[in-house]
Amino acid sequence: MDIIYALVPLSILLIGIAVLVFFWAVKSGQFEDLESPAHRILFDDDDDLKPAARSEEARDSDSEPSSNSK
Repeated sequence: MDIIYALVPLSILLIGIAVLVFFWAVKSGQFEDLESPAHRILFDDDDDLKPAARSEEARDSDSEPSSNSK
């Protein structure tokens, strides 16, 4: 029975911390936009790959010896 005197205040403290963290998350804007992260997975990230492909082509052309140098 003595453990109840320790567990009740501890559980109230933990619930209070959870409520404070929840209100902090709401205030900081964590729940502002719930739709776009779900739709973001549907779009391709091909735009991110294009600059890398261009830079690889540029490196390949720089490493090839030119035929006009002979």
